[in-house]
Amino acid sequence: MSKLVYIVTGEPSGDILASRLMRSLRRQRPDVCFAGLGGETMAEQGFESLFNIAEISVMGFGEVLPKLPLILKRLRQVVADIERRQPDVIVTVDSWGFVSVLLSRLRRKKIIIPKINYVAPQVWAWKKGRARTAAKLLDRLMTLLPYEPPYFEKYGLRCDFVGHPVVENTANLRDDLAEFRHRHGVPQGARLLCVLPGSRGHEVKTLVPIFKKVASRLSEQFPDLFVIIPSVAAIADAVRCAFANMQTPHRVIVGQMERYNAFRASNFAIAASGTVTLELTACGTPHLIAYTFDPITNWIADKLVTSRYANLINILANRIIIPEFTLASCREDLIYQKSLELMLHPNRAQEQVAQAQQYFSQLKPSGDMMPSEKAAAVVLDAMSK
Repeated sequence: MSKLVYIVTGEPSGDILASRLMRSLRRQRPDVCFAGLGGETMAEQGFESLFNIAEISVMGFGEVLPKLPLILKRLRQVVADIERRQPDVIVTVDSWGFVSVLLSRLRRKKIIIPKINYVAPQVWAWKKGRARTAAKLLDRLMTLLPYEPPYFEKYGLRCDFVGHPVVENTANLRDDLAEFRHRHGVPQGARLLCVLPGSRGHEVKTLVPIFKKVASRLSEQFPDLFVIIPSVAAIADAVRCAFANMQTPHRVIVGQMERYNAFRASNFAIAASGTVTLELTACGTPHLIAYTFDPITNWIADKLVTSRYANLINILANRIIIPEFTLASCREDLIYQKSLELMLHPNRAQEQVAQAQQYFSQLKPSGDMMPSEKAAAVVLDAMSK
């Protein structure tokens, strides 16, 4: 008899993670089927999402409040769908703000179905109380980072470090980079700058103006500069529109493999803070990260965040390896100065990459299994019990 895995993810990063989990589950259990909430990468595998996750992919108080009525409506819709389908297991992926409310509602309704969360809430950075909450709401937690399980295990939640998906995503990159440049109109010998303003609407609104100014200033120093801008299909048109008036030659691209090819072909990258720093490190691309919210959220984050660093490589190293410009320091002048320094001194940039890759190796799971395979084994084990 087939097993139904109900997956809930609310943002593009979770969509990619869940799609790999789906593939690994199908390899290990061919009769498994799926339902729930997902994005474009899952849709490529035939997944039919309950609604478009772009509707709930928001971050920060300034973004959440206007959409709150819609988010609450969608929450009720997901709960009703779970009650109707009665799946064998519920796998929530990232998006802890949305997911925790969903799990709370399922708990109040006494829906007794195994619940696994894939990607731990970042309690080591802020809101440590979420670890206790997670233990109450979940049966099991799969973590991407090796130092996360103890935060949750002390409250009795079973944790499995399954490894970071970037290890798997970037394991076999072999495309012809000269062909990539030709395909996207990058002149031969041009200096390629990769600009990554994020995958959420508010990130495009807040980061693109800053990144555009930095790119324009860099093009004055490097007349041969070409800017490549990886995006996701859900917001690619908005990104194209936002960069349309930039005089520096540029191209917006979509697709995961094209994204990685862009990283590998680029001389330097400026990126929104997040998993992308691991992808850039794996691809050997020198980079820096930046991030900011609306002023109110910036003020709140400055008061609540306890982690010294925003970048995962820096957290693992407990020192700055990847330059980071967050909240008040997310400024055009600071980002430009550091970008120019590293682009003018490629030896320093490559030293950054070499140091970062030493810490990146800690994200691989033990044994021969890839992260998605290990995650699938955890899900199947939970279903069997």
